[in-house]
Amino acid sequence: MKSRKQISSGVTELVLVRDDASELPPWTPGSHIDVEVRAGLVRQYSLCGDPEDRSQWRIAVLREPDSRGGSAALCERVRSGDVLTTIGLRNHFPLHQSPRYLFIAGGIGITPIIPMIAAAHAAGADWRLVYGGRSEASMAYRDEVGSFDPAHVLEWPQDRRGLIDLDQLLAEPQSGTLIYCCGPEPLIAAVEARSAHWPHGTLQVERFAPRPVTREAPNTSFEVELVDSGEVLVVPPDKSILEVADEAGVYVLSNCEEGTCGTCQTTVLEGVPDHRDSVLDEDERAANDTMMICVSRALSSRLVLDL
Repeated sequence: MKSRKQISSGVTELVLVRDDASELPPWTPGSHIDVEVRAGLVRQYSLCGDPEDRSQWRIAVLREPDSRGGSAALCERVRSGDVLTTIGLRNHFPLHQSPRYLFIAGGIGITPIIPMIAAAHAAGADWRLVYGGRSEASMAYRDEVGSFDPAHVLEWPQDRRGLIDLDQLLAEPQSGTLIYCCGPEPLIAAVEARSAHWPHGTLQVERFAPRPVTREAPNTSFEVELVDSGEVLVVPPDKSILEVADEAGVYVLSNCEEGTCGTCQTTVLEGVPDHRDSVLDEDERAANDTMMICVSRALSSRLVLDL
C-alpha cells in the first residue's frame, strides 16, 4: 500500500500500488475490487481514481460504526508499505454512452461516480450530480467533484437540507438521460420508486448491501446439474447452490455470499433461476442466462449450470 489518509469524517482513502511498481490491470468507471483484509475476511471497494493512471488504484473506505473487522482494520491499522491482497476486478456498474447523465450519490456511494463524472465530462456529455450525505464534513471528495464544473454539482447535506427532494428531481423524465445511483439502500429504493415512470433502462444502480427480498412461499428443493461432470446435486431448502457445490468438492470463487459482489456469477444453460441477487438488472434477470449462486435459487425443478 502506498498511502492512507482520512479525507472526510469517517472516510479513509487508500492508494494501492504493486510491490514491484509494475502496471496494474486496466479498469473502467464503475469497477470494483475485493480487498483481503486478512485470511477469510474480504471486502469490496469501488475504484475511484483515474483509469488512465495504471501505476495505482485508489479506494475509499467508510468506517462502519458496527464494523466486523474490515473497515476498522483498513481505516485504523494498515500503514503505508503494508501488503494487501486484492482479488478480482469486476464491473457490474458500467458507464453506458449517453448524451446526458444524472448522477445521484449518497455518502460513500460517491466513489464509483467520480470516474464516471470524469469520463462524462471528457466526452462532452451534459451531466449533473446530486450528492447527499449526513453533513458536509462526512462527504468525501467534495472539492474533486466540484473541480469538474461546480455549476453541475448540487450538494445536499442532510443536516442542513433534509433528504434529497427526489420527487422534484425525478418528476419529469428527461429524454436521452441515464440515471446512475449509488449509496445506502433507502436512497436507492427511493430513486427506483421515484423514477419508475422514466423510460425502461434509464436507471443504473449499484448496491453495497443486498436489496430486501420478500418471499410469500418457503424455499423448496431443486436439482442442479453440473455440465462439466454431469453430476446432479440436490439443493435442499436450507442451503444455497454455492454451499451444496462446495460440499460436493466443486470450487466456485465467491466472496460476499449475499448477492452483492458478483464474484460467484455462473452461466445458466437450462432452467429458470429465481434471482435474489442485488447485481443483475431487469433485462439480465429476464434473460435467465446467468445467476449468483450464493443467494439465487430455482423456479424450475432443475438447473443446468456451466460448472
